[in-house]
Amino acid sequence: MREVSTLANATIGIDLGDRRSHACVVERGEVIERFSVETTAADMQRAFAPWKGARVLVEAGTHSPWVSRLLTALGLRIAVANPNRLALLTRSQRKTDRNDAETLARVASSDLGLVHPIQHRDERRQIDLEMLKARDLLVRARTMLVNHVRGASKSLGTRLPTSDTDTFARNVAAHVPAPLQPALRLMLTQIRFLTRAIRRYDAKVRELCRDVYVETDALQEIDGVGSVTSLAFVLVVGNPKRFRHSRRVGSYLGLCPALAQSGDADPQLRITKAGNGFMRRLLVQSAHYILGPFGEDCTLRRVGERLMVSGGRRGKKRAVVAVARRLAVILHRIWVTGEVYDPMRDAPAEPSSPARAPMSPAPAATS
Repeated sequence: MREVSTLANATIGIDLGDRRSHACVVERGEVIERFSVETTAADMQRAFAPWKGARVLVEAGTHSPWVSRLLTALGLRIAVANPNRLALLTRSQRKTDRNDAETLARVASSDLGLVHPIQHRDERRQIDLEMLKARDLLVRARTMLVNHVRGASKSLGTRLPTSDTDTFARNVAAHVPAPLQPALRLMLTQIRFLTRAIRRYDAKVRELCRDVYVETDALQEIDGVGSVTSLAFVLVVGNPKRFRHSRRVGSYLGLCPALAQSGDADPQLRITKAGNGFMRRLLVQSAHYILGPFGEDCTLRRVGERLMVSGGRRGKKRAVVAVARRLAVILHRIWVTGEVYDPMRDAPAEPSSPARAPMSPAPAATS
């Protein structure tokens, strides 16, 4: 075992594999040790306990949350690299697990700012967020089944009646064409089961908001923001004080345009779509509700309507993204400051040509 006094100068790069991980130790620019270890808690603890005090760099991935917590508990100084900043690995001409580990170690020994280290949430928040993701998966599966039933019926000349998704199976069962009954009967049964499961998830979400994450109550004062969106925002952002300015939350969630400035060229690009895609989708759903026929008059709605009028051919999409980005900033601001939400704060005048009708509604219950 190396002396403790030298470990502060050592940097370790770990290429995390699903079954086996490779590590490389670099000190003062020289590789001093390489080893591999089974990607299990017991083997990781045994292999890295002697390296207490060393700096470690891993790439964000499936195993990085629990590995980062374990190595931190062992006394190592761990950083988790943003995979979008690791072109040295993804574009390498000699890509192997062994070489990737060495590259990570050398990056860690130079400047961690180059890889924009990310911050993993704690285990409790990770578990609660996984519950929201499980609910989201069931909602999307149910939507696919509902769309299939409608499409199949329409192909035989039958347009099923309009129905809320929660009561879809019960309301349309009698209207499905007789020739399709054998094919769609079991599908309607599955839709009923999924609806019951989603309702159980919704009850658990409301319980978490009420008993554990009480800060979500203030966030739900915004029209279009329900228990799912508010809880997801709290879980994804984690520590709200990590952002010095609320406007940075929009960039963190990938809702800001990418930049490609060079000389006099400054093209208008699409949003980066970086960060948590699940949270970004929830914010967009909330924006659709705010701009839809059921949204209340507020600053967010008026800003979106003005963009619909002046945004040209892509005005509607730009308006939705802009409202989603502003919504993220407002959510963070309310959370940090404890301010009471004022829906008409700094509200612009209503546009001369309102653009409410074209927006499709998004039910508040799914926000």
